[in-house]
Amino acid sequence: MPDTALAAPVPARRFTPEERDTIHDLIRSRRDVRDEFRSAPIPDDVLWRILDAAHHAPSVGFMQPWNFILVRDIERRRAVHRAFQIANAEAEAMFPEDTRSTYRALKLEGILKAPLNIVVTCDRDRCGPVVLGRTHNPEMDLYSSVCAVQNLWLAARAEGVGVGWVSIYNEPDLRAILALPDHVAIVAYLCVGFVDAFYAAPELALKGWRQRLPLDSLVMHETWNNGA
Repeated sequence: MPDTALAAPVPARRFTPEERDTIHDLIRSRRDVRDEFRSAPIPDDVLWRILDAAHHAPSVGFMQPWNFILVRDIERRRAVHRAFQIANAEAEAMFPEDTRSTYRALKLEGILKAPLNIVVTCDRDRCGPVVLGRTHNPEMDLYSSVCAVQNLWLAARAEGVGVGWVSIYNEPDLRAILALPDHVAIVAYLCVGFVDAFYAAPELALKGWRQRLPLDSLVMHETWNNGA
């Protein structure tokens, strides 16, 4: 049985303005890295700090549904890269013709260049069929796993490690390469490695694909679009 004395809240830590500003600076300087990876391996202590940060993400019912598959083998990564190339050609054809040349010019993955790929998964059976907090919103375990991805990404940025999220693939292809059981969902395929430079702003914004929306256009009060 747990010690009930430990279950009581303790005084909340108050962060200094400098600590607060560091967190916000970290969030704003995080980037989706595709082509800037160095080949140097990530030391085990650095990698473990990054994974430990991911493991401390919030999760529905304290389910902790994530696993982290570390993919270093070059032949396996080549197989993933081939799956990406097939899907990427399909994706390009979905865009209007006047944007396809811009699309082709974008570097959209670092599968082979990064020394490490990490697959974040969600074990949807981890706590059985009924999970506290997931009874009426069954996708909450997936959302929890996405929180782990964000923790991983921010912790990596603090270590000088870049992360790129690959989302262009046909799921059956990737599932076969990773030998995933049916009840495990793919949440994120990440390319991970040290970098010497980060873009000053999101790469897609700098290269004219899309710009950041103004925050005040996204905030509503009480109802959708303020009830208008």
